[in-house]
Amino acid sequence: MSRTTQPFRRRRTALLPAYACLALTALTALTGCSDTSPSKSPAAVAQTPTTAGTPDTEATAESPAKPVAQAPVHVTIPSLGVDSDIMRLGLNTDGTVEVPPADKGMTVGWYTGGSVPGEPGPAVLIGHNDTRFGRAVFHDLKKIAKGADITVRDEKGTEVHFKVTVRETADKTAFPTARVYGPTDDRALRLITCDGAFDAQGHPVDNLIVYATRS
Repeated sequence: MSRTTQPFRRRRTALLPAYACLALTALTALTGCSDTSPSKSPAAVAQTPTTAGTPDTEATAESPAKPVAQAPVHVTIPSLGVDSDIMRLGLNTDGTVEVPPADKGMTVGWYTGGSVPGEPGPAVLIGHNDTRFGRAVFHDLKKIAKGADITVRDEKGTEVHFKVTVRETADKTAFPTARVYGPTDDRALRLITCDGAFDAQGHPVDNLIVYATRS
């Protein structure tokens, strides 16, 4: 399957892959992501991630605790028609990041080992391109434009807006783990799905990564 090159799309190489995709049968190619190949755990790359429900341990009576960041529960991307609840994702036993199950292909997942969207550091949202059930939530992510708005709503109804800065396609054998999960002072958001042509086993060979910052 071919993919059209966009003006701000770029290919890079770095570190080890964080994702690999599954092919369910010889007749059905699945372009949703699944963690089937070993890689460095994002937790080993990220430093002091901001996670929901983690209070400031330095707080005292003279220095009150910072408000606890609220977990994200919903994401919208108006330009793509994405309007999805958010489920929580952790790590698999091999240290790779979980992905939403195939039967929740229209639901975006938030990696809880990273930052809360809107807080300093990288917040990571993961979604399928397609599953055996059909078209999935990030099917059109490859069409997102630079400057597009992404809105994330938390448990209390507060909305945080992000603006897309760049889109990157990375070969799964060279997934940019440090760039995606590594520490940053920005209030950053990363969206990840599968992309690219299929290999002989029906696996998409690339990951599509969208980078955005709080606007």
